Amino acid sequence: MAKLKIKSEFTPQGDQPKAIEALVKGVEAGRRHQTLLGATGTGKTFSIANVIEQIGKPTLVIAHNKTLAAQLAQEYREFFPDAAVHYFVSYYDYYQPEAYLPVSDTYIEKEAQINEEIERLRHATTQALLTREDVIVVASVSCIYGLGSPEEYERVHMRIEKGADLPRSDFLRRLVNIYFERTNADLTPGTFRAVGNRIEIMPTNEKVIYSIELIDGKIAHITEIDGISRAVVGEHDTFFLFPAKHYVTPEEERDVAMKDIQAELKERLADLEKMGNVLEAERLKRRTNHDLALIREIGYCNGIENYSRHFDRRKPGEPPYTLIDYFPHTKDGKPDFLTVIDESHVTIPQLGGMYAGDRSRKETLVLHGFRLPSAVDNRPLQFDEFEARIGECIYTSATPGPYELEHSGTPVEQIIRPTGLIDPEIDIRPVIGSSSYPGQVEDFIEEAVKTVRGGGRVLTTTLTKKMAEDLADFLKERDIKAEYLHSDITTIDRITILTDFRKGHFDVLVGVNLLREGLDLPEVELVGILDADKEGFLRSQTSLLQTIGRAARNVKGRVILYADEMTGSMERAIEETNRRREKQIAYNKEHGITPTTIKKAIKDITEQLKSEHQKAVTTLLSVERELYKKAPKKFIKEKRRQMEEAVKVLDFETAAIIRDEIRALEEK
Repeated sequence: MAKLKIKSEFTPQGDQPKAIEALVKGVEAGRRHQTLLGATGTGKTFSIANVIEQIGKPTLVIAHNKTLAAQLAQEYREFFPDAAVHYFVSYYDYYQPEAYLPVSDTYIEKEAQINEEIERLRHATTQALLTREDVIVVASVSCIYGLGSPEEYERVHMRIEKGADLPRSDFLRRLVNIYFERTNADLTPGTFRAVGNRIEIMPTNEKVIYSIELIDGKIAHITEIDGISRAVVGEHDTFFLFPAKHYVTPEEERDVAMKDIQAELKERLADLEKMGNVLEAERLKRRTNHDLALIREIGYCNGIENYSRHFDRRKPGEPPYTLIDYFPHTKDGKPDFLTVIDESHVTIPQLGGMYAGDRSRKETLVLHGFRLPSAVDNRPLQFDEFEARIGECIYTSATPGPYELEHSGTPVEQIIRPTGLIDPEIDIRPVIGSSSYPGQVEDFIEEAVKTVRGGGRVLTTTLTKKMAEDLADFLKERDIKAEYLHSDITTIDRITILTDFRKGHFDVLVGVNLLREGLDLPEVELVGILDADKEGFLRSQTSLLQTIGRAARNVKGRVILYADEMTGSMERAIEETNRRREKQIAYNKEHGITPTTIKKAIKDITEQLKSEHQKAVTTLLSVERELYKKAPKKFIKEKRRQMEEAVKVLDFETAAIIRDEIRALEEK
């Protein structure tokens, strides 16, 4: 069995050794629920990494948003460089679900923008789970949504082996049957092209090309080629090719499923006509028959996931297959993997809330004839179904919620930071201005300017997205480099903004809710919480503690709460912060520790998600810039010739790379 082995210059310090020991013993004893109450900056991820190493099982780490998941994936990759650490989130950059609003008789068609790179990472995740044992998957709550049967996904994969009998026509047919698309243009993941007896395939999980040469109906050569440079990487005797889609249905089962859909349609139409719903019946009849015709002809239709229960051969009400089903299980079907729920006070309610909202929307569509009743079975797991599908589970949070505390009992505490850092001091200032006080916004700006001049960075939270945008604009008008961050920002852009903030491309980050949990920003010296006395979700005890914790990774960290009155949430958050400070200060005094700011390398998972085109241009520039300097005109002339040659053989991707290299050199 491949070992999950940590490679790090750090060793457990402070509270970490006791926490790791307690959690490992709990898992080995079969405890289903354990909670790690770790103050911000105490190294919860490193502690969990040590637990994973000692337990040695594949691990599912669930985070409540894509930004946090990306950060965690990067951290686990640093701890486990030789293991298969994967990032699994929803592949939608934009998603508007199908819906119907009866009040205004408005039908909203599903609209989605798929990020192809994230889709590739999803395939890399499932393929790793089916082929390796040293796997750590960091996922968002999308892991509880339907994904397709792992048995079928694995069963229909192709083993392509040198010397095997494989006539060209059979090969092409098999590729189409596992949803690879034929193209004459540039290859992208999940496509292939055939040129004579050579077939080139780009798998769904990596940006490389496998060139298969057939001679007399046998596989003569298997060559791996870099997808951008076209350089030969090496020769192979065999490789495995998994389907291009997670939903895989054999042709014979597809025919049975379509008959079941027709039978359900007939039954539903009879019910609607009996109720006198003629319009709904006609609408459902037209849509379903149209979908069936497309599935029959091309094997796919928009919204095919709404028929997934029939294709999966599930009974009404049965839960769908999800990413969790791809993890290993024992022979008697019990989960044989570890689950970690990060920032559990937010993630647990999110996992529990997915089903009800989805069900309500689907039932409305069914009632008004937009979908068959079986569409409601295309759904996320209910929370009790999720609980039944995982084994030993560790919840991590600085502020555990009621569910975790009820199920796991007394949490394992991790309050002492290895760096000796203590929780920040809290200053309370008024919201409303007076003759001697400018008010919260002006006061915050004054404090922000002081911090930035000293080389620090600043976070501030507002109550609404509009306030965040307006404050960021206001700061820019004062010549303060600022950006805002909220849920309307796309996944990749969120990660990029946070990376730019750490790099010092701007100094003040304004946000709403996204600034609270799991953002590891050691450069932050000041956190300002505007309107801290507006009791509610964004200013609850939990939210305040999480936001206060953003300043706990820097030795100069401090927090200003702007409030005109002391709320119960503020009082409890301040009391808990002071309790932790007392414990931390006493520990430092006893062990002679001088606090130091956390030093953390600035890395970004979006480097993996950047376009391969951009990477190729950058690589060529770095390699060929010196040649250009020696004879610029001659070099550019040769590059233009190469570009024209690429166009002649219809290799437009290479031509575009050379074109952009020429532009970049000429700009210099």
